[in-house]
Amino acid sequence: MRSMRLLYSGLTAGWIVLQWLSVAPAAPLDDLIAAAKKEGTLDFYGPSTLKADGAQALAQAFNKKYGTNISVKFLPSGSMTRDVGKVATQAATGAPPEWDVMVATDAHHASLWLRKLHKPFDYKSLAVDEKLIDHDGGTISFVHQYIVPAYNSGMVASKDAPKSWEDLLQPKWKGKVGVTTATHHLGRLAVGPWGEEKTTAYVKALAQQNPVVGELGPTYSRLQLGEILVALSLTDSYIHLAKQSGAPVAEAVEVQPVVAPSYNVGVIKGAQHPNAAHLFAVFMTLPESQQVWERTVGVSSALIPGTAYYQKAKGKQMIYMRKDQSEKVESLAKSYGKMIGLL
Repeated sequence: MRSMRLLYSGLTAGWIVLQWLSVAPAAPLDDLIAAAKKEGTLDFYGPSTLKADGAQALAQAFNKKYGTNISVKFLPSGSMTRDVGKVATQAATGAPPEWDVMVATDAHHASLWLRKLHKPFDYKSLAVDEKLIDHDGGTISFVHQYIVPAYNSGMVASKDAPKSWEDLLQPKWKGKVGVTTATHHLGRLAVGPWGEEKTTAYVKALAQQNPVVGELGPTYSRLQLGEILVALSLTDSYIHLAKQSGAPVAEAVEVQPVVAPSYNVGVIKGAQHPNAAHLFAVFMTLPESQQVWERTVGVSSALIPGTAYYQKAKGKQMIYMRKDQSEKVESLAKSYGKMIGLL
């Protein structure tokens, strides 16, 4: 009789376990995938350097990863500053945002964060590394730029290339230095290891070098044509372009610290397809996405193991901007632009 009771107890316990398993809640990722499938569409804003082919490759990899068939519409950036303003204007008038998910620099997302225009999400519940989550859960930092001076490798031997930021102040570079409108790179030095006093003194000395100032594109053109020999900073997309086209433009690889702005992905408050957008944001951190960004734009994350930039950043002094530094960086960028003659 006792053995029968034990057998009955065991069967009952087993039945309870099976019942518990049958009603256990779905994993958060499964729920998100199911909700994204129902939406079926995603409007994705990103940098124009990704181009249509890169966006298509991302969409294909995204759908393959999750077994979805979501239609991804790519909206390339014009001016990120202008487009952040558009998001703010639409929110103020009660109009829905033009796009669901936005890939933009950390500085541009900081502007949205200050206005509370993100739709935050618990990305940690989907195993996104906490150090990648930014703007109070509003965005994920998923790729980095690697900003150091660049030089014309056809006219300047690697042994003569700048070895430090201060080398650009040498007399031999006078009148031959290009400075771009991306003066926020200097602002990041100021809120980082250099401090404001040292950086401001550096900018004033740089202004005495009679720099050739302009937008990133024209500066790149001048550099490859030899009209200037060094550039204070060029973004990775131009270095990537030079490698692809064989243009004589190279990074001054010995220069430190390295300014490392990030591209962040964030879902906009009021997004029409928020579940697909949050799923897409998570996907940006995965190897399948990182490989597309490396292949098409030449960038990846310095904080995600296994990427090209993770290896590149090893042993380097990297400057990552915190969200609370963004307003100071913006203010300094304007001030430094005036000193150099950009404004």
